[in-house]
Amino acid sequence: MNNNPIGVFDSGIGGTSIWREINMLLPHENTIYLADSANAPYGLKGKEAIRQLSIKNTEYLINQDCKLIVVACNTATTNAISLLRKNYQIPFIGIEPAIKPAALNSKTKAVGILATKGTLSSELFHTTTTLYAHGLTVIEQVGEGLVELIEMGNINSQEIKTLLKGYIKPMLDADIDYLVLGCTHYPYLMPLLLELLPKNVKIIDSGEAVARQTKAVLEKNNLLNTSFLKAKNQFFTNGNPNILKNILNNDFEVTYLDF
Repeated sequence: MNNNPIGVFDSGIGGTSIWREINMLLPHENTIYLADSANAPYGLKGKEAIRQLSIKNTEYLINQDCKLIVVACNTATTNAISLLRKNYQIPFIGIEPAIKPAALNSKTKAVGILATKGTLSSELFHTTTTLYAHGLTVIEQVGEGLVELIEMGNINSQEIKTLLKGYIKPMLDADIDYLVLGCTHYPYLMPLLLELLPKNVKIIDSGEAVARQTKAVLEKNNLLNTSFLKAKNQFFTNGNPNILKNILNNDFEVTYLDF
């Protein structure tokens, strides 16, 4: 079972930002990436719809003999991971906005969070914010339209730049010194954000932390792949395969999957 793949799913191509960190830390692990682009974005859907999509993705990956599943989607994690852990025996790794490091390190006592509506309105996000953001000004911003543009491959478009300018303005007005990215699609906007934000504002996403947690859970369950053979990385999407292939710099084959 140690040679079995790690399964990774997201509402689309954004979770590849998490996959990259896992692949960098655990280069010998086989992986299967599942992009549910036909149903993106999850952030605009109701809780029950998000749960059903998460179950569908999970069962596909379990049927591919995955040994662990990474829910590489903030919205799916915050709305469905407790249900997944309850119903399936396989270990799950979730992802949620990295509020804690921003809260602990902020000097201006103001942080911004750019996320989807589904994440910001979730119970898990509310609990985490309440726990760590005491005494902080937290500027929450729904990144409406960003996921859709990223899913279309329009990462450097003027439209996305205009949206970002509008979304970060209230944060800058509040003197934030940390911006937390609460959607796995958003790290692909890092070059634009670095261009738009002052130098003193640090950007935090959860990719490295998720990779470290994945390794720790594999070690705990004696599931690390000890083989030094070249890893097999498979990518599946029910959207446009070329967009996923482009985000992967054409380094991997992408298979269209009708699911």
